[in-house]
Amino acid sequence: MQVSLETTSGLERRLTVGVPAEQVDNEVENRIKQAARNVSIKGFRKGKVPVSVVKQRYGAGIRQEVVGDVISRSFYAAAQKENLKPAGQPSIEPKQLAPGKDLEYVAVFEVYPSVALADMAAYELTRHTAEVTEADLDTMVETLRKAQATWKSADRAAADGDQVNINFVGTKEGVEFAGGKADNQKLILGSKSMIPGFEEGIVGMKTGEEKTISVTFPEDYQSEELKGAAAEFKITLNSVSEAELPALDQAFFDKFGVFGGDLAKFRAEVKSNMERELNNALKAKIKTQVMEVLISSHMVDVPKALVANEINLLREQMMQRFGGQKQNFDVRSLLPDTMFQEEANRRVTLGLIVGEIVKDAKIRPDAKLIKSKIEEIASTYEQPQEVIDYYNSNRELMAGVESAVLEDQVVDYIVSKAKVSDLASNYDDVIKEKAQR
Repeated sequence: MQVSLETTSGLERRLTVGVPAEQVDNEVENRIKQAARNVSIKGFRKGKVPVSVVKQRYGAGIRQEVVGDVISRSFYAAAQKENLKPAGQPSIEPKQLAPGKDLEYVAVFEVYPSVALADMAAYELTRHTAEVTEADLDTMVETLRKAQATWKSADRAAADGDQVNINFVGTKEGVEFAGGKADNQKLILGSKSMIPGFEEGIVGMKTGEEKTISVTFPEDYQSEELKGAAAEFKITLNSVSEAELPALDQAFFDKFGVFGGDLAKFRAEVKSNMERELNNALKAKIKTQVMEVLISSHMVDVPKALVANEINLLREQMMQRFGGQKQNFDVRSLLPDTMFQEEANRRVTLGLIVGEIVKDAKIRPDAKLIKSKIEEIASTYEQPQEVIDYYNSNRELMAGVESAVLEDQVVDYIVSKAKVSDLASNYDDVIKEKAQR
């Protein structure tokens, strides 16, 4: 096999490969003979079809198949010979395919870049610390009670936390605007589900009362017409209801899967869930910092083929969130590459850097951490052992867990090398920040 290599630009390489005619022709002859033993042709018994007949009927197709296989094998053999690691599939341009002559083709492709790792000892990271206090637990229990609250009519002025039923009409410069009118609208005061000033304007109103309030729409409001605009709402309060919280009894505990237990057991279960959520949020905070510093401290030339693959993956994921891919429209028009370009570049860049760290530090997925991760996932289900068994029997799911664990190990490795300062925080701040991301 003859191979010549040319660097065309950046990560792009051009391989010219020549394969001896004898190698290709011999493989074609062997496949024709094999076909003669298995093919069925009218007028001949199976296994007794003359090779010449098979060659006449199927020779061209067999040769095309052989040429494809030879090109595929020889390309990767040539890449290995030249110590190249192709990123994505090559573009093949045949030069000579005629029988009896050396096969020759040109393969154009990108290679993986070399990544020079930055000095991790120079990284400065902040590790947030927090714990679930009894006050945090009390607040969570009350939040769970409020989520299960029932509403009863209240013969008094509306206050924060009440559920009101209202009619309203919005006007801008005296003219009604689209989406600014509703009847029998239920609203919990203090929920901040309406624009600033709207809910506050209802506090203190009584059933049957009408009131006109002045508000200003936020500058980032979704309607261009109303961004930053002054408006008035005429509001009629139809009814006021106050929350009636459920008792902390077995019926309440059962709704959260805590069967046959008392308040102490329920609180212990809630606290365990909160601690798991807090631990994951703290890990996510330090991981976000690590990924940001990896991006900012490395300049990586990313292969276009890998970015294109990542764009397609992101597009598919978005389509699945919208109900699948079988839609009657042009997906690439609706979701163009540019929509995913930045995120795809970032993902590919991080993947290349993390991959180099894994190789350089010889990090391997830790079996104990994988087991622990699966047990953590399973602990949120009613039958944990069934979930554990399912993961252990599903190679695709296991691969996902292994990848996540390996990434966590890389983060831990970088943290162990960096300058880390601890910063005390609290449960609410950590969880709220996670929800905002």
